[in-house]
Amino acid sequence: MIKDNILLAVLLSFILLLSIPVYGDSTNDNNAQTNSSGSNTQITGGYTSTTTNNSTTNGSDVPVNSANAPSFSAMSQDVCSTGVSGSVSTLGLGISAGKHVRDLNCERIKLSKVLFDFNMKIAAVSLLCQDERVYMAMKSAGTPCPWDGKIGAEAQAMWDKYPELRPDYKDFLVKAEIIQRIDAELAEIARQEEAERVRVEQEALAKKIAEEKAKLETLKKQEEVDNIIIETDLEPKEKRIINVHSE
Repeated sequence: MIKDNILLAVLLSFILLLSIPVYGDSTNDNNAQTNSSGSNTQITGGYTSTTTNNSTTNGSDVPVNSANAPSFSAMSQDVCSTGVSGSVSTLGLGISAGKHVRDLNCERIKLSKVLFDFNMKIAAVSLLCQDERVYMAMKSAGTPCPWDGKIGAEAQAMWDKYPELRPDYKDFLVKAEIIQRIDAELAEIARQEEAERVRVEQEALAKKIAEEKAKLETLKKQEEVDNIIIETDLEPKEKRIINVHSE
């Protein structure tokens, strides 16, 4: 259908380029018209009467009739076609053409209604699913289009296995790329947040370990001080014991 329209446009352009302009103006050719009346002399009563009439008519520009595009109409009939027409006119050539174009979406809807009337509901839905808009709507609603007799999750599994057969494959690739990019960005954000959480926990753990070490050092020093005091107290007691035995 698109190729036919392109071919028609190319043909009209080619004819337009080959057309030779024709002008209605002819001022310096053999079309100049001159009308002269000769002299008439009448001798009556002793006088002379002379009449001279000279007239010249030159051609003028004559425009070419406009090229009218033909009228195409469905005539209010229940048909799935649209009329397309156009026209081109120049000084030397005028062309008009027209054709009917099939409305495939209209045909799809009518065929689907006929199948539904015959109680072929799955076939009717499958026919509508050939339209990418219907396919996307069905998938978004959680009711994927049928696949060779399979419906529901089984049909969706087959569409996922062979994505090239999806009616919306081009849009699917664009959406998949966007989803992949956003998921990668979210994963990077999550990784950074996790790394920050681990760093904070490690710092808190290191601080706690340092505090525990400081407590241990304090306790160790306290024990050393206590040992020194005990040894100092024992020495006088030993001396007193020795003195008692010596007496």
